[in-house]
Amino acid sequence: MRQFVLGVVTTLVVLAVGAGVLLVSLGSGADPATPQASGSTATPGARPEPPEDLTEEETWLGTVDFAGEDLVSPDGDLAVVDATGSGVRFGTGGLRAARLDIDATIPFDTLAEQVGPDTRIYAVSGGLAGVEREVTILGRDLTVRATGAVTADGGQLVIEPETVDLGGPSFVDATLSAIARTLVTIRQDVPGVPSGMALTDVSVTGAGFGAQLTGTDVTIGRR
Repeated sequence: MRQFVLGVVTTLVVLAVGAGVLLVSLGSGADPATPQASGSTATPGARPEPPEDLTEEETWLGTVDFAGEDLVSPDGDLAVVDATGSGVRFGTGGLRAARLDIDATIPFDTLAEQVGPDTRIYAVSGGLAGVEREVTILGRDLTVRATGAVTADGGQLVIEPETVDLGGPSFVDATLSAIARTLVTIRQDVPGVPSGMALTDVSVTGAGFGAQLTGTDVTIGRR
Protein backbone atom coordinates (compact mmCIF):
# COMPACT_ATOMS: atom_id res chain seq x y z
CA MET A 1 0.00 0.00 0.00
CA ARG A 2 2.84 2.33 -0.97
CA GLN A 3 0.58 5.10 -2.23
CA PHE A 4 -1.81 5.82 0.60
CA VAL A 5 -0.12 8.93 2.00
CA LEU A 6 0.57 10.16 -1.53
CA GLY A 7 -3.10 9.69 -2.34
CA VAL A 8 -4.22 11.58 0.75
CA VAL A 9 -1.94 14.50 0.13
CA THR A 10 -2.58 14.65 -3.60
CA THR A 11 -6.31 14.88 -2.95
CA LEU A 12 -5.63 17.41 -0.20
CA VAL A 13 -3.65 19.56 -2.59
CA VAL A 14 -6.27 19.40 -5.36
CA LEU A 15 -8.95 20.58 -2.95
CA ALA A 16 -6.75 23.23 -1.42
CA VAL A 17 -5.65 24.66 -4.75
CA GLY A 18 -9.26 24.89 -5.84
CA ALA A 19 -10.15 26.66 -2.61
CA GLY A 20 -7.20 29.00 -3.06
CA VAL A 21 -8.29 29.94 -6.57
CA LEU A 22 -11.77 30.68 -5.28
CA LEU A 23 -10.44 32.86 -2.50
CA VAL A 24 -8.21 34.78 -4.88
CA SER A 25 -11.15 35.34 -7.23
CA LEU A 26 -13.31 36.62 -4.39
CA GLY A 27 -10.57 38.81 -3.08
CA SER A 28 -9.88 40.44 -6.46
CA GLY A 29 -13.23 42.23 -6.54
CA ALA A 30 -16.80 41.55 -5.48
CA ASP A 31 -19.49 40.76 -7.99
CA PRO A 32 -21.57 43.94 -8.30
CA ALA A 33 -24.70 41.84 -8.37
CA THR A 34 -23.83 40.26 -5.03
CA PRO A 35 -25.26 42.04 -1.96
CA GLN A 36 -22.58 43.17 0.45
CA ALA A 37 -22.85 43.33 4.22
CA SER A 38 -23.00 46.92 5.43
CA GLY A 39 -21.46 48.44 8.49
CA SER A 40 -19.06 45.52 9.05
CA THR A 41 -16.06 46.47 11.16
CA ALA A 42 -14.61 42.96 11.39
CA THR A 43 -10.91 42.70 10.64
CA PRO A 44 -9.37 39.43 9.56
CA GLY A 45 -7.03 37.69 11.93
CA ALA A 46 -3.30 37.58 11.42
CA ARG A 47 -2.28 35.49 8.45
CA PRO A 48 0.90 33.45 8.19
CA GLU A 49 3.24 34.99 5.66
CA PRO A 50 4.46 33.00 2.64
CA PRO A 51 8.14 32.04 2.79
CA GLU A 52 10.59 34.44 1.19
CA ASP A 53 12.07 31.68 -0.98
CA LEU A 54 8.73 30.81 -2.64
CA THR A 55 9.33 30.48 -6.38
CA GLU A 56 7.07 31.43 -9.28
CA GLU A 57 6.46 27.73 -9.98
CA GLU A 58 5.13 27.08 -6.46
CA THR A 59 1.73 27.59 -4.84
CA TRP A 60 1.81 28.27 -1.11
CA LEU A 61 -1.14 26.79 0.74
CA GLY A 62 -0.40 27.77 4.32
CA THR A 63 -2.49 25.43 6.48
CA VAL A 64 -4.58 22.74 4.78
CA ASP A 65 -7.04 20.22 6.24
CA PHE A 66 -8.39 17.11 4.53
CA ALA A 67 -10.90 14.53 5.71
CA GLY A 68 -12.28 11.51 3.92
CA GLU A 69 -14.27 8.41 4.78
CA ASP A 70 -12.40 6.10 2.41
CA LEU A 71 -9.15 6.12 0.48
CA VAL A 72 -8.41 3.35 -1.99
CA SER A 73 -5.01 2.86 -3.58
CA PRO A 74 -3.49 -0.03 -5.58
CA ASP A 75 -1.65 -1.09 -2.44
CA GLY A 76 -4.58 -1.17 -0.01
CA ASP A 77 -7.41 0.76 1.58
CA LEU A 78 -7.66 3.23 4.41
CA ALA A 79 -10.70 4.51 6.24
CA VAL A 80 -11.54 7.72 8.11
CA VAL A 81 -8.52 9.68 6.96
CA ASP A 82 -7.71 13.10 8.44
CA ALA A 83 -4.65 15.05 7.32
CA THR A 84 -3.40 18.48 8.36
CA GLY A 85 -0.48 20.22 6.72
CA SER A 86 1.10 23.53 7.60
CA GLY A 87 3.60 25.55 5.61
CA VAL A 88 2.52 23.62 2.53
CA ARG A 89 3.83 24.48 -0.91
CA PHE A 90 3.04 22.69 -4.14
CA GLY A 91 5.06 22.92 -7.33
CA THR A 92 6.54 21.01 -10.23
CA GLY A 93 8.53 18.83 -7.85
CA GLY A 94 5.50 17.79 -5.82
CA LEU A 95 4.43 18.75 -2.32
CA ARG A 96 6.50 20.06 0.56
CA ALA A 97 5.11 20.58 4.05
CA ALA A 98 6.81 22.18 7.02
CA ARG A 99 4.65 19.84 9.10
CA LEU A 100 2.24 17.07 8.18
CA ASP A 101 -0.02 15.13 10.55
CA ILE A 102 -2.18 12.20 9.46
CA ASP A 103 -4.73 10.18 11.43
CA ALA A 104 -6.08 7.14 9.62
CA THR A 105 -7.49 3.69 10.16
CA ILE A 106 -5.56 0.80 8.62
CA PRO A 107 -8.10 -2.00 8.06
CA PHE A 108 -7.10 -5.38 9.44
CA ASP A 109 -7.25 -6.93 5.97
CA THR A 110 -4.75 -4.40 4.63
CA LEU A 111 -2.13 -5.34 7.21
CA ALA A 112 -2.91 -9.05 6.88
CA GLU A 113 -2.19 -8.92 3.14
CA GLN A 114 1.20 -7.39 3.88
CA VAL A 115 2.09 -9.97 6.49
CA GLY A 116 1.46 -12.88 4.13
CA PRO A 117 -1.10 -15.29 2.68
CA ASP A 118 -3.54 -17.20 4.87
CA THR A 119 -3.31 -14.54 7.58
CA ARG A 120 -6.16 -13.03 9.56
CA ILE A 121 -5.83 -10.10 11.98
CA TYR A 122 -8.67 -9.01 14.25
CA ALA A 123 -9.52 -7.12 17.41
CA VAL A 124 -9.45 -8.82 20.80
CA SER A 125 -10.95 -7.51 24.03
CA GLY A 126 -8.71 -5.42 26.23
CA GLY A 127 -7.27 -3.40 23.34
CA LEU A 128 -5.27 -6.37 22.02
CA ALA A 129 -4.95 -7.71 18.49
CA GLY A 130 -5.34 -11.30 17.38
CA VAL A 131 -3.31 -12.95 14.62
CA GLU A 132 -4.24 -16.23 12.95
CA ARG A 133 -2.03 -17.89 10.33
CA GLU A 134 -2.14 -21.15 8.42
CA VAL A 135 1.47 -22.31 8.27
CA THR A 136 3.64 -25.36 7.67
CA ILE A 137 6.29 -25.94 10.32
CA LEU A 138 8.71 -28.85 10.09
CA GLY A 139 6.36 -30.62 7.70
CA ARG A 140 3.27 -30.12 9.81
CA ASP A 141 0.29 -27.99 8.73
CA LEU A 142 -0.80 -25.88 11.67
CA THR A 143 -3.19 -23.08 12.50
CA VAL A 144 -1.35 -20.67 14.77
CA ARG A 145 -3.35 -18.19 16.82
CA ALA A 146 -1.85 -15.46 18.95
CA THR A 147 -2.93 -12.36 20.86
CA GLY A 148 -0.77 -9.43 21.78
CA ALA A 149 -0.44 -5.73 22.43
CA VAL A 150 0.05 -3.32 19.54
CA THR A 151 2.69 -0.59 19.76
CA ALA A 152 4.50 1.91 17.59
CA ASP A 153 8.22 1.22 17.71
CA GLY A 154 10.81 2.88 15.52
CA GLY A 155 8.12 4.01 13.11
CA GLN A 156 6.80 0.46 12.70
CA LEU A 157 3.57 -1.20 13.80
CA VAL A 158 4.45 -4.02 16.19
CA ILE A 159 2.33 -6.88 17.53
CA GLU A 160 4.23 -8.85 20.17
CA PRO A 161 2.47 -12.14 21.09
CA GLU A 162 1.46 -12.58 24.70
CA THR A 163 -0.26 -15.92 24.05
CA VAL A 164 0.34 -18.46 21.27
CA ASP A 165 -1.93 -21.41 20.51
CA LEU A 166 -0.96 -24.12 18.02
CA GLY A 167 -4.34 -25.82 18.21
CA GLY A 168 -2.85 -28.97 19.67
CA PRO A 169 -1.86 -30.55 22.98
CA SER A 170 -0.11 -28.36 25.50
CA PHE A 171 3.00 -30.56 25.23
CA VAL A 172 3.56 -29.69 21.55
CA ASP A 173 7.25 -29.65 20.70
CA ALA A 174 9.03 -26.56 22.04
CA THR A 175 10.78 -26.08 18.71
CA LEU A 176 7.40 -25.82 16.94
CA SER A 177 6.21 -23.29 19.51
CA ALA A 178 9.31 -21.12 19.10
CA ILE A 179 8.97 -21.09 15.30
CA ALA A 180 5.24 -20.40 15.54
CA ARG A 181 5.86 -17.42 17.79
CA THR A 182 8.14 -15.82 15.21
CA LEU A 183 5.47 -16.30 12.53
CA VAL A 184 2.86 -14.37 14.50
CA THR A 185 5.21 -11.61 15.69
CA ILE A 186 4.38 -8.66 13.48
CA ARG A 187 6.81 -5.81 12.84
CA GLN A 188 5.53 -3.93 9.84
CA ASP A 189 6.33 -0.60 8.23
CA VAL A 190 3.31 1.65 7.82
CA PRO A 191 2.72 1.58 4.06
CA GLY A 192 3.46 4.59 1.94
CA VAL A 193 4.94 6.84 4.63
CA PRO A 194 7.14 9.44 2.91
CA SER A 195 10.54 10.47 4.17
CA GLY A 196 10.27 12.70 7.21
CA MET A 197 7.15 11.03 8.64
CA ALA A 198 6.87 8.37 11.31
CA LEU A 199 4.22 6.37 13.12
CA THR A 200 3.91 7.94 16.56
CA ASP A 201 0.96 6.08 18.05
CA VAL A 202 -1.29 3.14 17.21
CA SER A 203 -4.31 1.52 18.80
CA VAL A 204 -6.78 -1.27 18.07
CA THR A 205 -10.31 -0.39 17.05
CA GLY A 206 -13.20 -2.46 15.81
CA ALA A 207 -12.43 -1.41 12.22
CA GLY A 208 -8.66 -1.76 12.25
CA PHE A 209 -5.61 0.02 13.59
CA GLY A 210 -5.90 3.69 14.47
CA ALA A 211 -2.60 5.14 13.28
CA GLN A 212 -1.15 8.57 14.01
CA LEU A 213 1.65 9.78 11.76
CA THR A 214 3.58 13.01 12.01
CA GLY A 215 6.57 14.59 10.34
CA THR A 216 8.41 17.82 9.64
CA ASP A 217 9.98 19.02 6.40
CA VAL A 218 8.04 16.35 4.51
CA THR A 219 8.53 16.06 0.75
CA ILE A 220 6.30 14.01 -1.53
CA GLY A 221 7.40 14.07 -5.16
CA ARG A 222 5.22 13.63 -8.20
CA ARG A 223 5.11 10.15 -9.70
